[in-house]
Amino acid sequence: MRRLARAAAPPLLFLLAAVVLRSLTFLQAVFDTDEGLYIVQAREWLRGAWPIVAVWDMHPVGAPAMFAAAFAAFGQSIGTIRLLGILCVAGTAWALFLAVRAAGAPRPVGLGAGLIYIAFSMRLGGAATNTEILFAPFVVLAMAVGIAAARGVLAFRAPPRGRHLVAMGLAMGCAFAVKPVVTPEGCLAFALLTFPALATGLLPLRRFPLWAACYALLVLTPTALFGLAYALRGEFMAFADGSFLAPVRYSMGRLPLEEALRFSAVAALTLVWPFVLAGTALARWALRRGTGGRLARTGLIWFACATVAVVGPGFFFQHYFLMWLPPLSILAAMGAWCFARVARPGWRRFAYALAILAVVAHSWLGAFVPRLDRGIGIALPDPVQEVAAAIRQELAPGETIFVANYHPVVYFLAGAEVPTRFIFPAHLTGPFHRLTGIDTDEEVRRILGTAPRFIVVDRGWWWSVRPEASAMIEAALDEGYELAETVAEERGPVEVWRRR
Repeated sequence: MRRLARAAAPPLLFLLAAVVLRSLTFLQAVFDTDEGLYIVQAREWLRGAWPIVAVWDMHPVGAPAMFAAAFAAFGQSIGTIRLLGILCVAGTAWALFLAVRAAGAPRPVGLGAGLIYIAFSMRLGGAATNTEILFAPFVVLAMAVGIAAARGVLAFRAPPRGRHLVAMGLAMGCAFAVKPVVTPEGCLAFALLTFPALATGLLPLRRFPLWAACYALLVLTPTALFGLAYALRGEFMAFADGSFLAPVRYSMGRLPLEEALRFSAVAALTLVWPFVLAGTALARWALRRGTGGRLARTGLIWFACATVAVVGPGFFFQHYFLMWLPPLSILAAMGAWCFARVARPGWRRFAYALAILAVVAHSWLGAFVPRLDRGIGIALPDPVQEVAAAIRQELAPGETIFVANYHPVVYFLAGAEVPTRFIFPAHLTGPFHRLTGIDTDEEVRRILGTAPRFIVVDRGWWWSVRPEASAMIEAALDEGYELAETVAEERGPVEVWRRR
């Protein structure tokens, strides 16, 4: 019973911490616009209309699949998606604990790494259940398998087993089905599994190509199964376009260097305490032999691979930097452990716990205080919910609306039908219209021609709408719509136009 309690304590602690620290995510409907797109895709999927075909996106279907599974299990609500985020974050924290323990580091370091991850998962857009939150538990689990295999070789001369390859490949395959950007970390995990064994002769060189091929097949298996399902429906080309071709088109763009540097600096300053602690850990252990040295160097290489994944798409949106968090959390926990060693022997664990709690509290307050200051969902109504409520009270079942440049989650909250496959404003009326591979002006014209019951216009972001789309929407509003509701948003008014 003691062993069982000891094994169950870390995941239960992480789940409790994730519930407490992420509870403020239940206060408002939108933290990131991407999340609303996955919500609508999941709703349509449960109705039998598949993602990309019915609701287009430039990501694989792993994220809407996870959303749809959560909806099926817990009901269709925003709260369900926030709960999914809590479970993913707690799962990632547990996987970090397992990775640290697999490396042979002390148990408190693993607990600290998990708690730091949970706390800082609220920053950099992580309050939303976004792709980086969804695939993190699978990536970290694969890395934990790789770290365990590498230690087995170096410390005990135990060769990696086929079960390690299967577990790693399927875990990384689930992550890849959410977003292929995990590829650099997937390569690192496989290197940890095989390179030490190759160097020591425990894995014969002739078997390496077979292992590499098997790993690649395992990683591609979840995506291949999705592709097969689409092919059986006669929609494989739509699947391939949204999952692979559109992301390639996206990666052809690049943010100007000065903007990329500015966004990177903001992310680094947001994570300043983990970086300080990580630097301490590297200064202490990076050049040393033994468990601490191996784990510190692994964390540093992992961070470098995560940086490649952040930079690769060419755009530096905040939530991309969440990929820094897992390796940074391990290194930061090691740094806090290093600081605790200056305390008296009997007080070191207490000093370590205080250091971790201080870092966790700093991050949580940094996430909570601005939300408290804004007051949305606390002292002030949620404008997204207000817009949806204004539509819902007059909308008949089966009627469509057109959210021209506001959050697509309004379709879900209002119970409205979608008028187009392309519901994400940046893809249809905004600057990323070339990703769709269609004539988006013609699509806007077609949507307006169907006379949706309501049109939602966010005046605060009207400048981001393409001039051609803006002119068509304004003409349609003048010709056949009346202003039904104006909702105050932080950036400016959101207008709900009703068909006359």
